Amino acid sequence: MERFVFLTFDGLSRGAVYAAFALALVLIWRAARVVNFAQGAMAVVTAYAAYMVSDAVGSYLVGFVVALVGGLLLGALVERGLMRFVGHANPLNDVIVALGLVLLLTAVVGIIFGGEFRAANQPFDTRAIEVGGVPLMSRYDLFIWGTVATIVVLLALLFTRTAVGLRMRAAAFAPEVSRLLGVNVGRMLTLGWALAAVVGAVAGVLILPTELGLHPHAMDIVFASSFAAAIVGGLDSPVGAVVGGIIVGLILSYVSGYLGAALTPVAVLAVLLAVLLLRPGGIFSGVRARTV
Repeated sequence: MERFVFLTFDGLSRGAVYAAFALALVLIWRAARVVNFAQGAMAVVTAYAAYMVSDAVGSYLVGFVVALVGGLLLGALVERGLMRFVGHANPLNDVIVALGLVLLLTAVVGIIFGGEFRAANQPFDTRAIEVGGVPLMSRYDLFIWGTVATIVVLLALLFTRTAVGLRMRAAAFAPEVSRLLGVNVGRMLTLGWALAAVVGAVAGVLILPTELGLHPHAMDIVFASSFAAAIVGGLDSPVGAVVGGIIVGLILSYVSGYLGAALTPVAVLAVLLAVLLLRPGGIFSGVRARTV
């Protein structure tokens, strides 16, 4: 029983990490109808900037702010300088360009900072709090959950309670009609990419201390698991991203704890395939109208 409790809380901790990054994927999908496969590499860039500044000035908060500003600027730059010139008639075009951007950003980070792992400091203790001799969540895990909950609430308010959020969704779903109604579609797309990069930057700063640390490829495996979490929950649902992250985190924890870590990718793939076959839009997908 103690092992099950430990694995459950470990899965919840992992799930919070995956949920944080899945939220960035959901945001860019809702704002631009694009799955940004370069999100992980962009998060690594901002995380390097954040932790380098944090080490230089001795303040985690300053580094966190640098990550926010860096993500905002990087997201806007990628949309304005690259993705805007990609033909979106074929969705594969966005994927190919994003993968090329991954190679570029990874190479630049490797050239500047090298390929060795660097420690990523955290503001709270990562040792699990024990209750009755059973380790549960650490203070850093609680910090991650609080941050993820705040992001979910802010995104929900943005897309449902503000004019800007509604314009962003309209620009993504029906750009031509939105232009006729006076919406600046280009500006909304830039804002969507910038906000998604901010959320990705926050996720990167939160995730890296729980992994091996800073490295040009530090987000590769995290991106794969977070992408699965976003698909499981539904790419159009921030709440679904959190639920998907919890599901994937628990699966990884239980499978690695009872069956071995080598089987965890297979388990995640099995869940992903099951969701795609039974509910392709994700658990929290809405009902779509059929065109006859």
